[in-house]
Amino acid sequence: MRESADRPTRTTSSWGPFPDGAGFLNNTRISGVELRRLRLPLHTPYRLSYRTFEVFEPIVVRLRDESGRTAFGEGHISPGSSRETREGGWEFCLNWSERMAGTGCADAAGAIEAAMDESPVAASALLTAVEMLAGDPILEVDSEARLPLVTPTHGLEAAEIEAEVEARLAEGFRTLKVKVGNNVDTDLQRVHLVQRAVAGRATLRLDANRGYSREDGRRFAAGLNPDHIELFEQPCAAEDWEANAAVARACPVPLMLDEAICSLADIERASETNGVAFCKLKLKRFGSLSRLETALCRVRDLGMEPVLGDGLSSEPGCWMEACMARSTIRNAGEFNGFLKPRTRLFETPLGFESGAVLLQPGGPPRLDEVRLDAVTVESVRRGVD
Repeated sequence: MRESADRPTRTTSSWGPFPDGAGFLNNTRISGVELRRLRLPLHTPYRLSYRTFEVFEPIVVRLRDESGRTAFGEGHISPGSSRETREGGWEFCLNWSERMAGTGCADAAGAIEAAMDESPVAASALLTAVEMLAGDPILEVDSEARLPLVTPTHGLEAAEIEAEVEARLAEGFRTLKVKVGNNVDTDLQRVHLVQRAVAGRATLRLDANRGYSREDGRRFAAGLNPDHIELFEQPCAAEDWEANAAVARACPVPLMLDEAICSLADIERASETNGVAFCKLKLKRFGSLSRLETALCRVRDLGMEPVLGDGLSSEPGCWMEACMARSTIRNAGEFNGFLKPRTRLFETPLGFESGAVLLQPGGPPRLDEVRLDAVTVESVRRGVD
């Protein structure tokens, strides 16, 4: 992790997407807006407790200013993860695209932020594109950065798990994620098999994605061997704070809250829950880069450790989270979604080497028009083309 003083930064003393004194945001005029719905088939099905993904279906926003400069943002709504729907998010973007074209960045951002509760993930696609167009310094990469990533495990049987673990270690990963939250007994057996295959060569994160009841979560936690387990993530429903607290009390490893963390108030509540040592934050939940940075700092101010990243984002979202991670986290990033689809979206794909994403100095990445067209299922343009 680098200190924030190593690069330009915004003022984050107040809560909001664009605090007073944030010089990066200006009223650069948005002359054109493009929206795309994408369909990105995955290399391997991605299993969560509530859904198995075979494709990612993000909304990608592109903005253009009067000089021809462009910027992008991404929002991937995950059905079953929250009250948002993909149809509702698309409608939100359609409505705001009509209002954004011809307005200034600061004016557009303020109006969208005020309405973001209607569809936070969709709003994040719009707001981050505005921040990028306005020249947010968090996205300025002045030197190469290597950021270690977590990687999911998919195997279910011993031989399959052993082969998979060896492959992931050979690729350089040193933090592996095991998805649980289905059946306590089979989940515990699978965790044991992964621990045996890893043999102390990597750290494990366990993630239930809200799949357990209070009692099942407690039983799973009580059955764990804590060796080389970094944390246990979101055992119970996001809104059931007492159930998650009960699991934390029974758990021999620290708890991390994920889906429960959407605001500063959530972070403060987590800090008051015994056994919760980590908060996982995602750009799409906090709406803007500025709000996310403020939240990450707040986690550490309250004595916890932040974890950052969305395993369901493609290259645009992962790139933005990686830019943020340079100065805000000191553990393996969860912004690994760009490795899952068969199609990359950048002209020069995000680098990956020895279990780490590579950020190269220079201007922001450019979206590849041919690849983008090949995976677009619907698109709309507003304003000057």
